[in-house]
Amino acid sequence: MRRCALFFAMLVATPVLAEPSGIVLVAKPGLLDPNFSETVVLVTRGDEGSTVGVILNRPDTRALGEIAPQLRGADDFTQTIFSGGPVLREVIVALFKSQTPPGTSAFQVLPHAYMSMHPLAIERLLAERPAEMRLYAGFSGWAPQQLEAEIAAGGWYVVPASEAIIFRRDTRELWRELVAKAGGARAMMQDDVRVAGSVTTTVAAP
Repeated sequence: MRRCALFFAMLVATPVLAEPSGIVLVAKPGLLDPNFSETVVLVTRGDEGSTVGVILNRPDTRALGEIAPQLRGADDFTQTIFSGGPVLREVIVALFKSQTPPGTSAFQVLPHAYMSMHPLAIERLLAERPAEMRLYAGFSGWAPQQLEAEIAAGGWYVVPASEAIIFRRDTRELWRELVAKAGGARAMMQDDVRVAGSVTTTVAAP
C-alpha cells in the first residue's frame, strides 16, 4: 500500500506532459486476471517509465458523493462513475476534453484530451461541467516494463486511442466490438506478413 501511495503522490504532482501518449488496451478473450477480464483500458506513460490508466467500460454502482464526499460539487454530480482500476479505488480520476492545456497537473492522452487526479482540477471540472468528461474511481497502474511483458505474453490487443473510444457514452458493447475489430485486423496482418516473419502488435483504430 505504501508503494501505491507514493505512486499516487507522483501522479498528482506530475505536470502536463508535452506530447500525447495515450493508447487503448483491449483485453483478449480468456485473460484470467479478474481485474481486467473483458476490459478496455486507456493508458498513458509517465516520464519515469511507469504506465497509468483507467478502465473505460466498467461502470461503478456508487454515486460520486458516496465515493468522494470531500470534493466540492460531488453531491450534485449524477452521471455514471466508472471503476478505473484496482489501485486506490477511492481516488477520483477525471478524463476530460479541453482545447487549451489545463492549469493543474494532468496527463495529455490525445491532442485535446487529458487525465487528472488532482482534486482542484476535478473540483473545477465539476463546476464547469464540460460536455466531454468522465470520472473514475481508482486507476490501473503498471511498473516499468510490466505492461510490455503482458502484451508480449499475449494478454492484450493494442489500438490507438481516439475520442470516439474514450468518450463513448454507452460502453456495454465496447469490449466486444473492439475485440472483433482488433482480432480481425491482426489476423489479416498475420496473413500479409507471415512470409516476412514478423507481426506488429498494434492494429488500426476501429
